[in-house]
Order: sequence, then structure tokens, then C-alpha cells
Amino acid sequence: MYFFDTYAIIELMKKNPNYERFGDFKIVTSVMNIGELYNIILREKGKAEADNWFGNFNFELVEISPEVMIKSVYFRYLNKNKNISSTDSVGYTLALKHNLKFLTVDKQFEKMSNVEFVK
Repeated sequence: MYFFDTYAIIELMKKNPNYERFGDFKIVTSVMNIGELYNIILREKGKAEADNWFGNFNFELVEISPEVMIKSVYFRYLNKNKNISSTDSVGYTLALKHNLKFLTVDKQFEKMSNVEFVK
């Protein structure tokens, strides 16, 4: 199973052929990713489209505990030269905690362990 980062979900929505193989997977993500995704669609397509999109996807949200938040902040600190976002650092930390592969298009993660990097 996978933890889907925001842009992995976007690629799935765009029907990127490289993401076809992930189409039948349950979309496991966090509330931070949902907020980021909603914001992107809102900016690019408007509120109606963002609301429509939100109603059409079924997500399994994993909880962000204080422990996960602290670990993700430390992970981000250790990787400060890679300019990793808070949302991505939380997602990567959640993926590790729940034994999920971190599915992403973000180049900062390309050579990291426990990552499925797909353009």
C-alpha cells in the first residue's frame, strides 16, 4: 500500500498514464494533503470544482499525532538543504509509521528509502 502525497493524487486525477497502476489503490493520505489539494484546485479551477472533486474521492485519512509532527519537523530539519515542505515531511513520516510506501512526484524524495517516485 501507499501513502499518496498531494501531487500523486493530482496526477491520478489528471489520469497520468504513469499513475494508472495506482488507480485501484485506496488513497491513504493526511488531512494536510487534503487541505493542500483543495487549495490547489480552488486556485486553479474555482470553488465549485474543488467542492465537486472533494465529494468524488474516497480517502483514508491517517491521524497526525504530536509524535508524528515532532518526527516530521526533525526530518525536515535534517533535510533542510532539500527544501521539503511541511506537508511532505508529515506525509513521509506517516508513511514510515504505517509501513506504507511514500508515493510522490517530488524530486526531493527521488533517492530516499521507502519512496515510490513516479513522474
